[in-house]
Amino acid sequence: MCGIAGILANSFAPVQLETLIQRMQTALQHRGPDDHGIYISTDGQAAIAHTRLAILDLSPAGHQPMATADGRYWITFNGEIYNFQKLRHHLETQGEQFHSQTDTEVILKLYQRFGADCVNHLRGMFALAIWDNREKTCFLARDPLGIKPLYYYHSGSTLIFASELRAILATGLPSIQPSIAGLYGYLVSGSVPEPHTLIEGIHCLPAGNWLSWQSGQLTQHQYWQIDFTSETISQPEAIAKVRTALIDSIQHHFISDVPVGIFLSGGIDSTAVVALSRQTQQGELRTYSIAFRETDWNEGQIARQVAEVFGTNHTEYQITASLGRELFPKFLATLDQPSIDGFNTFCVSRIARDDGTKVVLSGLGGDELFGGYPSFQKIPQMVHWGKQLQRLSQIRTQLGMGLEYWGRSTQLKRLGDFLQQPPTITAAYRSFRGIFSHQEASVIAHHYLPDLPLPTRSTDTSSPVSSLEDQVSLLEITRYMRDQLLRDSDVTSMAWGLELRVPLVDRVLVETISSIPSSIRLAPGKQLLIQAVPDLPEWVFNRPKQGFFFPFEQWIAGEWQDYFCNINCPKHIQLKPWYRRWSLAVLQYWWERVIA
Repeated sequence: MCGIAGILANSFAPVQLETLIQRMQTALQHRGPDDHGIYISTDGQAAIAHTRLAILDLSPAGHQPMATADGRYWITFNGEIYNFQKLRHHLETQGEQFHSQTDTEVILKLYQRFGADCVNHLRGMFALAIWDNREKTCFLARDPLGIKPLYYYHSGSTLIFASELRAILATGLPSIQPSIAGLYGYLVSGSVPEPHTLIEGIHCLPAGNWLSWQSGQLTQHQYWQIDFTSETISQPEAIAKVRTALIDSIQHHFISDVPVGIFLSGGIDSTAVVALSRQTQQGELRTYSIAFRETDWNEGQIARQVAEVFGTNHTEYQITASLGRELFPKFLATLDQPSIDGFNTFCVSRIARDDGTKVVLSGLGGDELFGGYPSFQKIPQMVHWGKQLQRLSQIRTQLGMGLEYWGRSTQLKRLGDFLQQPPTITAAYRSFRGIFSHQEASVIAHHYLPDLPLPTRSTDTSSPVSSLEDQVSLLEITRYMRDQLLRDSDVTSMAWGLELRVPLVDRVLVETISSIPSSIRLAPGKQLLIQAVPDLPEWVFNRPKQGFFFPFEQWIAGEWQDYFCNINCPKHIQLKPWYRRWSLAVLQYWWERVIA
């Protein structure tokens, strides 16, 4: 993975344009320590930059920005295309000649032939920009599931884009005005929901979308979305289908010219990745895990047992409150936008990189695709009871207002929020997954931005799919996974110059299994995944789900107190559970660094 950036305009002098693009490149240097490059068009309309983490074709032939032989097309690309060898072979049969062993060159050739439709041929994670030096157009695209981020700022005829928000801000061109929509979204959910950011005017290109710039005008198009239309299939057929798709995805995600490691928590998803990797790969497998002194949170022993069963070269790193406290300032500086998550990936990424590994696989995505969260049972129940209470609409609304304002627990406040809305899956999801209720988030947002209008309660914009459980799956994939888990994984792994791959978040895998009826695919306890990977030890899946969490509550009450004691927040807002205090502390640090 790498860092990409660019400026498209016709209003800058060449010297100024070069200065601006160099600032952007410097802001992304951590994403690509192996190489860097800049291209500025002769007419001064385009400047694109790249910082490279070399994974495929480690030679200078992989240098970016990369151009076609005639100099017409120039690309800056972040990500990996796992089917590039197959695509390359097909292009060679059509007479194309290649000068490198990179996936980047394959994308260029595809764009030459197919234009914007090239993205439909790509299997992988990507954010890319291609400048057409003849037509004076630029094509930008983001992968279907949003694994790689792509931010942009459009003002007048100028378009600025980058892998991280900080690179756009480094130009000094956007005025740093906080976004009330981004702030409210963060307070409600714990992450800034795309397409918003915390800066007004800077947007995140939605997953599965491309953007075209020409003469200062933008065109946006959605080229992919998940389809949960179910087919008739038996349980044994579904198991076989999932197993074949999983093995295929694992094999593709090992395509690399450097060693590939695996994050191992000891849970079902990461153990499944290890088990399937052992089946498909010969030789050494490196695994990495975190352990704690606090026994209630420590899964180190389970991870060690998994590593022993599958014969991996295992590295365990014990994180104490003191060591975590030392790492916390760097973590805060790493965050491109505030989040209530990410510190776990930040720590384990450091371990892998210190061990000399440049690429790792993660089990992220298994819960969303196979129904591993309590939300798959709880949210449909909330919708059912909400519809029952809808007959008493006035009482229901008054009860909701009372709970939101006077409820003693944060759960009751969010339940009150839900009761004041139509009982949809989206409303129930926001309540179940939420951090602060609408009323609390509005008060905090007004505290930060007193001169802006208060935000309104979010409306239901989701598209209906075949079952309530499929709707929950869609929300978990497009909100929690995309806005938080994937974004945090990208930023925190790239802080150490590490490429993180997610074989369970694969376009072909998702397209293959999304047609399996939710009654099979989302059966409680991730039964379909367990049955599709019979190599899983019983003692891995026959224990309570724990998740990859840290003992933050104890640490915040102890050695980390000074980071969390002076929270800028209205006094009547409850700061328990711990993640509320965390969310506001991280927001406050980011705000003081970027906004103040």
